[in-house]
Amino acid sequence: MSYYSQSVVGHTRIMLARQPVEEAIDTATEPLRSQLILSKQVRRFAVDELGLPNNRSYRHYVALNREYPVWNVVAAEEFSIEPKYWCYLVIGCAAYRGYFKQSSAHAYANGLAQDGFETSVSGASAYSTLGWFADPILPSMLRYGDVAFIETLLHEMAHQRLYVNGDSEFNEAFASLVGEEGTRRWLRQYRPHALPDYNARIQAVEQFGELVQSTKATLQSVYALNVSAETKRRQKQLALTQMQQEYARMRDEQWNGKPWFDNWFRQPVNNARLAGFSTYRAKIPMLSQLLIKCAGDLARFYQRLEQVAFEGHDVVVPTQCDRHDEG
Repeated sequence: MSYYSQSVVGHTRIMLARQPVEEAIDTATEPLRSQLILSKQVRRFAVDELGLPNNRSYRHYVALNREYPVWNVVAAEEFSIEPKYWCYLVIGCAAYRGYFKQSSAHAYANGLAQDGFETSVSGASAYSTLGWFADPILPSMLRYGDVAFIETLLHEMAHQRLYVNGDSEFNEAFASLVGEEGTRRWLRQYRPHALPDYNARIQAVEQFGELVQSTKATLQSVYALNVSAETKRRQKQLALTQMQQEYARMRDEQWNGKPWFDNWFRQPVNNARLAGFSTYRAKIPMLSQLLIKCAGDLARFYQRLEQVAFEGHDVVVPTQCDRHDEG
C-alpha cells in the first residue's frame, strides 16, 4: 500500500499543477514557447497522419521543478538476463517499478541488491497512464531538443494506441517503433534537412541494440554452464569487457567518434541494465519487418497487431500483414 500511496500522491501533484498548453504559450519565453507550439502541431499530425488517439492527453503543460517525473527500477538475478516483473492495478505487469522520488527508487533498489539482485535506477523523461488520465507535457520531454521531443511525444501517444498487459518488451518496442517512424514522417514533411542526422542516430541505436542482444546471448550461454559461481562471474566480466571494447570500436570506426552511448557506460553494466535497454529494442526488428509487409500502412499495422495482442500476454509478432498469409 505504501507503494501505491506514493504513486497516487506523486501523480496527483503533477495533475494538479497542469496548465493548458494555450495558456502556457501566452506566458512562456523561448525556447519553451516554440516547443509548446510545436507540441500542438505534432499532436495533430499524430492523430491525422499516424492514427494515434485523439484524447485529453498532452493538451496541458506542467512546469515540473525536478529533473525527471519518475525514476524506474529494473532488477535481474546475478545469473539471469531476464528482468524481474511487478504487477500493478492500472497498467498490469511490467519489467520496472516506478517511483516519484529518486531517493525512494534507490532505497528500493538497495533492498533488492541485498536480496541478491542486480539493479538499475534511471530517470524517465515521461510516463503514460495509458489514457486513464490526461497525461501532460513535462520539461524533461523537451530537454533534448525538438526532434527528441517529437519522438518522445509520439512514443507516449503510441502506448495509448496499443498496450498489452504483461509484455513490456512488446509494449516498449511498439511505442519506440511508432515514435521513430512517426518522427521520420514528420521530419520528411516539415524539416527534411534534419532527416539524415536523425536516421544516422537511429541506425546507431539499432547497432547498439544488436550489441546488447549479442552480449545477452553470450551471458545466457555462460549462465547455463555447469560450473562454479566464481567461474561464471569471471566469464561474465569478460563478456561485459568485450562489449565495452566493441562499443568503442563502433563509436570510433562506424559513428565517426560520436559518443552517443558513452554516458550509458558511466554506470557499471549488469544484467538489469542490459535487460532495461533490451526491453525497448529487442522486438523492433520483427515489428519493422511487419510494417514493411504492411507497405508502411500504419492502420493495417495496428490492425494486424491488435489481432494477436490479446491472444496471450506474450505477443508473437506476425510475419505477414494479413492473417491468411501466415505460414
